[in-house]
Amino acid sequence: MKLVLDTNVIFSAFATHGLANSIFEFCLQQHTIVLSDHILGELEKNFLKKLKMPQDKIQAVLSFLKEFCLIADVKKLKKSVCRDHEDDKILGLAINAKVDFIITGDKDLLVLKNFESIAILTPREFWEISRNKKNSSHR
Repeated sequence: MKLVLDTNVIFSAFATHGLANSIFEFCLQQHTIVLSDHILGELEKNFLKKLKMPQDKIQAVLSFLKEFCLIADVKKLKKSVCRDHEDDKILGLAINAKVDFIITGDKDLLVLKNFESIAILTPREFWEISRNKKNSSHR
């Protein structure tokens, strides 16, 4: 299964050891994480500004992501869908890469619930679905 982890989920995965980190590790092992140069750029900016992460560490994280995630192009949407036009880039990435899910904490994306048959879920919703599938396959 392919999925987009939005910038806020990836950022939280590296900033904390909570749910986002667990989801990131699970997705690395079980699924294909799709990112874009836009997401990598946002991550770099946020690591620098919010975490004051040293540049060499930022580059190590970005290199890791480029090695273990699929980096795809963003398809420009015919018309804007989200209130925040930056979020349209997440939708354009998801469409272009033909993903199954977008995992995000962004309310402007979450309000859509799905976009062109791509489910948009919070990290918690995705975690619950993944755990339920795992539990049902062990019966």
